[in-house]
Amino acid sequence: MRKLALHWQILIAIVLAGIAGYAIFEYRGSTGIEPGIFGVEFVAIFGYVGDLFLNALKMIIVPLITSSIIVGVAGIGSGGNLGALGGKTLLFYATTTLAAILIGLFVINAIGPGYNSDGEPARDELAFTASAEEVAAKVGDKDASDVAEIFLRMIPENVVQAAADGQMLGLIFFAILFGYFMTHLSHDFAEPLFRFWNGVFHVMMRMTEWIMMFAPLGVFGLVGRVIAEAGLKAAGPLAVFAVAVLIALSLHALVTLPLLLRFVGRVSPVKTIIGASQAMLTAFSTASSSATLPVTIECVEDRIGVSNKISSFVLPLGATVNMNGTALYECAAALFLAQAYGLELTFGVQFTIVTIALMTSIGVAGVPSASLVAIAIILGAIGLPVEAIGVLMVFDRILDMCRTSINIWGDVCCATIIARLEGEETKVAL
Repeated sequence: MRKLALHWQILIAIVLAGIAGYAIFEYRGSTGIEPGIFGVEFVAIFGYVGDLFLNALKMIIVPLITSSIIVGVAGIGSGGNLGALGGKTLLFYATTTLAAILIGLFVINAIGPGYNSDGEPARDELAFTASAEEVAAKVGDKDASDVAEIFLRMIPENVVQAAADGQMLGLIFFAILFGYFMTHLSHDFAEPLFRFWNGVFHVMMRMTEWIMMFAPLGVFGLVGRVIAEAGLKAAGPLAVFAVAVLIALSLHALVTLPLLLRFVGRVSPVKTIIGASQAMLTAFSTASSSATLPVTIECVEDRIGVSNKISSFVLPLGATVNMNGTALYECAAALFLAQAYGLELTFGVQFTIVTIALMTSIGVAGVPSASLVAIAIILGAIGLPVEAIGVLMVFDRILDMCRTSINIWGDVCCATIIARLEGEETKVAL
């Protein structure tokens, strides 16, 4: 018997959680009694199951991000790939990822999905447990002067202590340096290190996939708790947030990237997106950049006409470090939750979100919903409770499928533009 796909399991869990949570909400409202079993409230059971899933996600953050970045940077630096081709590729990836983050920042600020119809923070609608005062005390009064503090935190006094304290910015910087200088060692020293970290990375990928097998249970607990405590009023802000994210993703996919294709690559954006359609549909159905990579390479080489020399370097690198849609979503989710908690989104807070979203996007595993790990890092960095990501699970699967498609579209655009800059004639050239 064929196993039901994970995304269908998660969607079913969301529906069941909504039904169960609303039934508990209505029962409490009509009787004044908190329903439970063996003296334990159902809401507490939902929260316990959700917390187990969140703890599992938080458990893998440090080794996953560290090994991913070290392997990625070392892979770029090996084989002489940090020449002109590598420089152009990295510049394109950094530019488009930053553009995606800024689009997400603009759209969320403009729409304000974290506020209710009265213009007040939607904290009560989303059933957040931490008070606005507690969160504000953790965040503090960040302003433009705190930008310098961000760069200071990038260089920790003790990298082990930084990992223990969840100071991921310093850990990411250390991993980048470690991966880069690892390539400058002699082969006898560099090869064992690379094999070790590559092994750690693959183990963490397997662990991530294993943890995501329990995502339906975690989603059931997280969504069920929110609906049981707040009823269906939580759906309003979350629906607006989902629409805002889709608008931002569409702007990046249909405006930013096509403009780069047209004016930098001198190719037809319409022909390019038609050529990449199979890869994007595969990404949408699997929500995995890594699983889509073989299809992406086939589309880019056979339908768009990029040489294997370009695609074999640009696309695998992109599946690791180029996460336009993911970075946009990380930034949007953090801003949405900050709005819902009623935080004042100063320049310092928003700059912190943009910086960490840009840096963590290169270390997100190419598996479904792995961006939740990066969102947890951002929330911790700006002082928001990691538990707040539970409310995102309602629409996360659909948004995950959409942002993965944008990740692949960004990789295809980069490979096409780099091929043109290298003097190749493609099938989509103007």
